[in-house]
Amino acid sequence: MAVNTTLNTAGSAYFNKQFYDKKLLETAKTRLVHASFGQKRSIPRHGGKRVEFRKYNLFTPDVNALKLVEGVTPDGQSLSQSKIETEVSQYGAYVEVSDLLDLTAYDEVLADSAELLGEQLGTVIEWVTRDAMCATTNVQYANGMGERCELDGECVLTVDEIRKAVRTLKKNKARMFTTAIDGSVRRPHFVCICSPDATYDLQNDALWQDVSKYSNAEQIYSGEIGRLFGVVFVESTEAKVYRQSVWNQTRSAASTATHSIPLRALPSKEQKAYLSTTGNAVYMGETELTITSYNSDTNTLTVAENVTYTANTVIYSDDAGAMMANNRAYDVHATLVFGADAYGVVDIDGSGTMETIIKPHGSEGSGDPLNQRATVGAKVAAYAAKVLNPLWIVRIEHTVSA
Repeated sequence: MAVNTTLNTAGSAYFNKQFYDKKLLETAKTRLVHASFGQKRSIPRHGGKRVEFRKYNLFTPDVNALKLVEGVTPDGQSLSQSKIETEVSQYGAYVEVSDLLDLTAYDEVLADSAELLGEQLGTVIEWVTRDAMCATTNVQYANGMGERCELDGECVLTVDEIRKAVRTLKKNKARMFTTAIDGSVRRPHFVCICSPDATYDLQNDALWQDVSKYSNAEQIYSGEIGRLFGVVFVESTEAKVYRQSVWNQTRSAASTATHSIPLRALPSKEQKAYLSTTGNAVYMGETELTITSYNSDTNTLTVAENVTYTANTVIYSDDAGAMMANNRAYDVHATLVFGADAYGVVDIDGSGTMETIIKPHGSEGSGDPLNQRATVGAKVAAYAAKVLNPLWIVRIEHTVSA
């Protein structure tokens, strides 16, 4: 009986692989916003680990060179392209399914696992794309501020900030989108990806127009919420937020002339990454300190400078917004306004497709002598995102209302 059950399960798992692949991809795509608007390329098999995006170079406008002489045919111009390459990476995860589930609802577990893995991988792909887009240096700080650390509670996203970003894109001759993702024709527009907090602030403006007021409301992007001044707004819960990397306090009562600083609170995973990077800066009061090492076992930070501190002295980083009370910093949100072909992505429906990988009970052979373990995995074979035209993306950095 046990052998038959295992064989039937294996057959069922492989027979329904197309179903699980579809479920995985559909679930992942519900997470994709940043990854939806890039110029798409597929990776050819045996084509190496690098993907190449291409863009035509603009012709040089020259009044004298383009002036025609009567009866004389001018020399023709040659098309030229620039290529931008980036290396792809793989992403994947899996879960184990015990043999006890084989007696109850194996297929349901596979379907649920495919959904969960799809959501997880979709979020990762979204982060990879978002971070690539945010790497552009074409930055606009809200309320006329000159850098991120100046952004305070008055620097929320406004209609004027959107208008300013549109002006920048137009001056940079950014191309507008003219079709939706499904190929349907739309009026020329730029796209803005923003967080729910950012749209909350924008919707306070009387000029805001939400999707319910569109004349062609059926022709919309997934997640589209409104439009303004030729910009279509798409909301993403994964929009970039720059948060203060470190805020902690000293653990010992006091110390003089030391390089070692015991920390009171246990840092999060992200905070540990910052503290573990040699050369990163932290502050005590107005004094900047340079990190040399971090010991996670003792939760102790070592800095290059000699420091003197009293009990519960605040240690903080200066990599988010303006400082509030007790050196807490404002979170800074990144809203992206961009044109067509501003960036490129590997098409996950092409050679970078997500796939489910199902290993039934007993497939490990002697590694699973009692047929106790099956695994459900998901993998993105190859993915990358790369900015192609940096001037065609404007990153608006701003705070949000409470």
